[in-house]
Amino acid sequence: MCSVTGNKKDNIEKVNYLAQRDIKSDTDLIVLPEVWTVGWAPEYFRGSADEPGSSETLEFLSSVARKFNSFVIGGSFITKEGGLYYNTCPVLNRSGELIALYRKNHLFSYYGCDEGKYVTAGECPIMVDIEGIKTGLTVCYDIRFPEIYRVYRKAGADLFVNCAAWGRNKPVPWECMTRSRAVENQTYMIALTQSGQIKDDEWNIGHSRIIDYKGESIAEIKDQREGAVSAVLDFEPMYEFRSKCTILNDIKQSYEVKCV
Repeated sequence: MCSVTGNKKDNIEKVNYLAQRDIKSDTDLIVLPEVWTVGWAPEYFRGSADEPGSSETLEFLSSVARKFNSFVIGGSFITKEGGLYYNTCPVLNRSGELIALYRKNHLFSYYGCDEGKYVTAGECPIMVDIEGIKTGLTVCYDIRFPEIYRVYRKAGADLFVNCAAWGRNKPVPWECMTRSRAVENQTYMIALTQSGQIKDDEWNIGHSRIIDYKGESIAEIKDQREGAVSAVLDFEPMYEFRSKCTILNDIKQSYEVKCV
């Protein structure tokens, strides 16, 4: 989706419309992009913030979960907790109950962006169990840090999710890293990003994709279109593949660098 900058009400209405139009009735998991409530506009973050105990955003996501009888990974929205602001990814179960909150661990503050000026980085990874599928949560810039994905994989992750608002001028990193995180950990990856214009000549890349444990893109949506992309994930072949190609067993405890 292309968020309306700084307008939570319009963005909630847009997600509701797209969900009604495009989400299949037998969907198990619905995933949204980063900061969909406000758009990639850090200067608007604090003004859009919710407190988790009284959150319009969480109330809406809860209604979506109940309507479709689906788990919801609600992209991210800005939360205010104890005087601090976070870029927060919520997870809700089929009954609409909040079961996890992940706070973005790495904040993007380069090339004129200043996310770190407005929000605080989270302190740890969060993996959630979705009916037996252990799912590691990340947000946008987190994907540049393979360490967090390796930690998830060592903890038993079956699925990675990266919710993003990724810039159109960085297509190669998006293409490479979404595949790499899946391949190097033999894990499914859901990587989705906002589409459309941010402001002036800044655009989101508008390329959301579902990638299997071998790095194959099994479903994707491109070209700034709004809507849903879906796929059925079969985990048994992944487990069999891992049992035959046990690459994690070959990781050394440490890698000492000798300079010559």
